[in-house]
Amino acid sequence: MSITGTLIIQIIVFLILVGFTMKYVWPPIAAALDERAAKIAEGLAAADRAKTELAAANAKVDEELAKSRNQIAQLLADAERRAQAIVDEAKHRAGDEAAKIVAAAKAEADQQAIHAREQLRDQVAVLAVKGAEQILRKEVNAGVHADLLGRLKAEL
Repeated sequence: MSITGTLIIQIIVFLILVGFTMKYVWPPIAAALDERAAKIAEGLAAADRAKTELAAANAKVDEELAKSRNQIAQLLADAERRAQAIVDEAKHRAGDEAAKIVAAAKAEADQQAIHAREQLRDQVAVLAVKGAEQILRKEVNAGVHADLLGRLKAEL
């Protein structure tokens, strides 16, 4: 055989191989490549969606944290106001109670002063009677002179 015949047979075999490859081998490889490209595109799209959802979730988390911080700050402010109101009310009650105690102590002191004056009047009356007894050197009857002693107490 000559080189030209061999070359022509090789070209024919090559063309048959190319035709066979194009008809039977290339479509499954192209389909697999297309499927793989579609999966990769789908994965990239899913990654982009996930990235967007993550950004939205982060924004929502930040918003919820801000709301929580505001609520906590408001609760703390309310608690401080209530605590101050309770303290003020306790001070007011303590002041009222102190005023009552002072009034009761003052009333008791006044009552004791009146009682002390009465005792002092009685003692002065007794001393006056004893002094009068000593001056007159005679016994003074307290029952007879009760009116005199009453006027003496009133004057003292």
